[in-house]
Amino acid sequence: MTVFNIDAIVGELHTVRQRWREEQKRSLEPGGRELPSREALADAIDTLKGVLFPMRLGPLDLRQETEDFYVGHALDAALHALLAQARLELHYRARLAPPDAVSIDAQAAEAIHAFAGRLPAIRAVLDSDVLAAFHGDPAAGSVDEVLLCYPGVLAMIHYRIAHELHGLGLPLLARILSEHAHAATGIDIHPGATIGAGFFIDHGTGVVIGATSMIGERVRVYQAVTLGAKRFPRDAAGHLEKGLLRHPIVEDDVVIYAGATILGRVTLGRGAVIGGNVWLTESVPPGAHVTQAISRHDTRSATAPLAQAADTADIADALR
Repeated sequence: MTVFNIDAIVGELHTVRQRWREEQKRSLEPGGRELPSREALADAIDTLKGVLFPMRLGPLDLRQETEDFYVGHALDAALHALLAQARLELHYRARLAPPDAVSIDAQAAEAIHAFAGRLPAIRAVLDSDVLAAFHGDPAAGSVDEVLLCYPGVLAMIHYRIAHELHGLGLPLLARILSEHAHAATGIDIHPGATIGAGFFIDHGTGVVIGATSMIGERVRVYQAVTLGAKRFPRDAAGHLEKGLLRHPIVEDDVVIYAGATILGRVTLGRGAVIGGNVWLTESVPPGAHVTQAISRHDTRSATAPLAQAADTADIADALR
């Protein structure tokens, strides 16, 4: 029979944990859980999906005549679960300051009350996302198929919920909820991004939307699109600077095809079309079509006045 040296490993792990806590100036006093629970938040958002779309994402045996009863019961459970996790996040963030449990609990309750009041608006904007997917994909058989099957819609449900929590001062809860969708779909949307109504992600795998991205209404993107940062400035101490506006602005009615990479605080003007595999670091005027050049001597046609070539110099030439 194999015998493991459990006591020695437990002791060494204890030493490593203590060293980490001392380096990070964490409290060493005995206590309960310090951080929000990924599992609890996964349960909460699954319940909220049923609250928002009870007859499609709710329990198997639900009937329309008991729909409101289910929504009320499930909503109460989900909000109390979120409240408990919000308290954990706020206590965690206040760990270096003198504790004020009453104030933190009041902040958590205020945030979750405000979030609850936003749920009808979240459902309304999600309806616009579902319709955008149905009308934007000729393979979509029904809005129900879109809601049940499309990874882009699942990612947007998580994003719309997470974005509200992020704006209410609960960024860690928001990020955990976003990462649940990221793991399930391969679509990475930071909850701090701003996305207008009628947003459609077709196929979706590999899409990345950065934290300070601003996206208008009726925008459509395809798989492997990146709205990212061009540079990562550092301060005098060599640390990355936080909070800079470093991601693109995408105006209304823009289409971005598969594999396109848009970097930096550039603007894609209203109605612009960005072709597949384009690498773009300059702003694009409204109505423009940007495509990948076949060669450096590519002829630009009247229907595609902007050609995306191999480097930023060609981008600048195309945009003059």
